Amino acid sequence: MPAGVVNIVPSKSASKIVGTWMADERVRKISFTGSTGIGQMLLKQAAERVINSSMELGGNAPFVVTEDADIDAAVDGAMIAKFRGGGQACTAANRLYVHADVAAEFTAKLGAKVEALTVGPASEGSDIGPLINAKAVDETTALLDSAVAAGAKIAHQASVPADSKGFFFPPTVLVDVPADADVVQEEIFGPIAPIVTWTTDEEVIALANGTEMGLAAYVFAGELQRAIKLSESIEAGMVGVNRGLVSDPAAPFGGMKQSGIGREGARVGMEEFQETQYLSVAWPDA
Repeated sequence: MPAGVVNIVPSKSASKIVGTWMADERVRKISFTGSTGIGQMLLKQAAERVINSSMELGGNAPFVVTEDADIDAAVDGAMIAKFRGGGQACTAANRLYVHADVAAEFTAKLGAKVEALTVGPASEGSDIGPLINAKAVDETTALLDSAVAAGAKIAHQASVPADSKGFFFPPTVLVDVPADADVVQEEIFGPIAPIVTWTTDEEVIALANGTEMGLAAYVFAGELQRAIKLSESIEAGMVGVNRGLVSDPAAPFGGMKQSGIGREGARVGMEEFQETQYLSVAWPDA
């Protein structure tokens, strides 16, 4: 990029810097990626000057597996959607809704892969690195403990080396998870995979849409027509159909409900930074 087009300002006091920017009359557009809470604060500031805003905010992605799905493919997809980046992604699969008829098979196969994950520094070739800081470890631990207290069981878990130094958390698979547990209703942002079972399409759609978030979702089904129908019924801006990855620079990226406003990427993302102008011209007589 030409000099001055892209400017990076690192700081530990982002709110003060951004507050100054937002008050400047030259600012006509803001695009933010981060938590819903911070997004709400920025929207309040943007409202003072009616600044055009795009918001890519928090997620709580459902991962749906039907009874006729290719279980091996669904497990591979879950490993990507749930554990990529240690679960620290806004598009990460947060809650796994698996049909009761295939829950045991799915859990066993997913669990075997999870237990095989190595945890530690990336420099040592580990599969799962650390969480971002000590607070993240504490919050993820609290969600796990709360789920267990509510009746969930740890079915499978990777191990963290006893001598490891860092903010590491063991990838974990939970079963018998209540549908209203905090680990299901809140964005985990860590390597915990809570599995909730279901029996009817109506039930799983209601479960998938039962949060204020709507960024990403994943659907694995044997019949593509059914997968598409389920996907269209889920309130999410992006749905991975029989695949565990939704991000693509050529595709619109963004969510519904409390997960954001507008889209990034593709032609739609470019249009977010444009204004529509209409000229009504009285042409002179020829």
